[in-house]
Amino acid sequence: MIKITKEMKEDAIREIQQFFLNERDEEIGDLAAENVFVFVKEKLGPIFYNEAIADAQKMVVQRMNSLEEELYTLEKRIK
Repeated sequence: MIKITKEMKEDAIREIQQFFLNERDEEIGDLAAENVFVFVKEKLGPIFYNEAIADAQKMVVQRMNSLEEELYTLEKRIK
């Protein structure tokens, strides 16, 4: 689970309020912005998190394959 500090949450709520103002010309209060925040965190957050983990796994596999090739090349030089 991702830890979100009080300051991070407050900043996010202000960003949501600013987004609604800029994009929809609509002022929303703290409660409405917090509801949007909770929705994004609970419903969309896991999607982004899982995609980031999948990307990290791919990167690790690529690096491991590269390292395996380097070790194989070194092994051939020693023989």
